[in-house]
Amino acid sequence: MIFKLSAFSVVPLVLAAIQGAEAGPIAYGVCQTGCNAVAVACYAGAGAVFGTVTAGIGTPAAIIACNVALGQCSAACATIALFAPIP
Repeated sequence: MIFKLSAFSVVPLVLAAIQGAEAGPIAYGVCQTGCNAVAVACYAGAGAVFGTVTAGIGTPAAIIACNVALGQCSAACATIALFAPIP
C-alpha cells in the first residue's frame, strides 16, 4: 500500500507542531505578583516594610535600589506578558 501526502494532510501536522507564545492578562498578573514578592523581600532585607516608605531625600539607598529593581521587573512583565502574541 502506497501512502500519498497531500497539502491537506501536511498542513495540519505543521500547524500542530508550531508552538505559540502564551501570554495575556493572567500571565501579566502572575509576573507582577512575582515582582512584588521579590520587592517585599528586598525591603525586608533593607529593614523596611514594603509600601510604607516614600522616595524622598532621606530614603536609604537600599530602598531606592529595591524600587528601581521593581520598576525594571514590572517593565519586563509588561513587555513579555502584554505584548507577546496570544494564541
